[in-house]
Amino acid sequence: MHCSGGVSIVTLLQVKSDPEITCYIDMADQSLGAMGYTDHSFRHLEIVAHKAQEILLKLQYPPRLAELAAIAAYLHDIGNVVSRHNHSQAGAILAFNILKRMGMSCEEIALVIAAIGNHDEGEGQIVNLLTAALVLADKTDVHRSRVRNKDFAKFDIHDRVNYAVIESALMVEAQGRDITLFLTIDIKIVPVLEYFDIFLLRMKMCCRAADYINCHFSIVINNAKLL
Repeated sequence: MHCSGGVSIVTLLQVKSDPEITCYIDMADQSLGAMGYTDHSFRHLEIVAHKAQEILLKLQYPPRLAELAAIAAYLHDIGNVVSRHNHSQAGAILAFNILKRMGMSCEEIALVIAAIGNHDEGEGQIVNLLTAALVLADKTDVHRSRVRNKDFAKFDIHDRVNYAVIESALMVEAQGRDITLFLTIDIKIVPVLEYFDIFLLRMKMCCRAADYINCHFSIVINNAKLL
């Protein structure tokens, strides 16, 4: 099945260069900052887009699917410009209109907006390859550089957990179909158990995402394998 009308290959570079997208991302991050959320700016989106693309490329999926995963990842938090509540669904609708305006095919738009609409750990489901790559890339971006609050005395638990992570790396081992999140956590700031108190739902979703692409997801914290 194919769309009618003019269709073009929309690239990640075009998405990153689009003024409308840039505006919404910037305004969305400002709104989240006002609410006290961790960084959801271009830094986060660049990291998640790169990781999502890298995951599919290393697992030898088609390069175009990997680029679409990167596009979904770059746009995944755009719905925060509307509201934090149901931001994944709002983001999918925004992305639909933007990508249609840019000339992307309906088949590719469908893949991208399904990934965006399902990336939240509360209600999201792993419905395609893009979703799996996006979830793995997004939920593993935990690091002290995401903490906006500079006053340690006013840290909430999310700030403490993110700030405690000194090093973070997501590694993909294609031959063994293993995807591993390596973390170095300063246990003087938070105990390891507190990390799971906050991120358990996200890590469970990562396990489902890895299963979808026939991989196994693991977490190694301070050189100890915990999952």
